[in-house]
Amino acid sequence: MNSTKDTKIEELDIEILKALSLDGRKNKSSIAEELNRSPNTIIKHVQKLEENDVIKNYGVQIDYEKLGYNIIAIIELTISKGKMLDVENEIAQIPNIFGVYDITGTYDALILARFKNRENLSKMIKDIHTSPYVERTNTHIVLNIIKDNSSLVDLIENEEGKNK
Repeated sequence: MNSTKDTKIEELDIEILKALSLDGRKNKSSIAEELNRSPNTIIKHVQKLEENDVIKNYGVQIDYEKLGYNIIAIIELTISKGKMLDVENEIAQIPNIFGVYDITGTYDALILARFKNRENLSKMIKDIHTSPYVERTNTHIVLNIIKDNSSLVDLIENEEGKNK
C-alpha cells in the first residue's frame, strides 16, 4: 500500500475527491463537465488516486439500525506488551467489529462494534477475554448517535478557512 507522502496530490485531485465524496456514483464525464476538464484528464487522475490508495473503494452508506444493529459498543483494551498487533489483528477478523485502533492513554486499543442484542455483545467480550494477552477491557454502549459520518468537502473548507 502506498503512502500519501509518496503521492503528489494536486488541486484537481482534491476537486475530484470532493465531487466523489458527495456522490460516489457520479460518472467521470459529469465530474469533467463540473470541473471544466476533459473526461480523459479526470479518468487519469482517478486512476492515479486509486493506484495510490487515496481512493480505496466505492460504497454505500448503510443505516445499520434499520437492519436491527441497534447496539454500538466502544471497547477499550489493555494488551500484554509485545502482543498488541497480534491481538488487534485477531480481533479485527470478528464480523461485528468495524474499527480497531491503536490509541494513547490508559488503554492500548479501541474497538468499535455493532450488535443486534446484548447477548451477542456479551459473548464477544467474553471471547476476547479468552485471549491470554488481553489483560483488561472497558466497554461503553453508545446511547445516541449525534454524528456518524464525515464530509471531505467540509473538512477541506474548514482547513482552508484556518489557513487564510
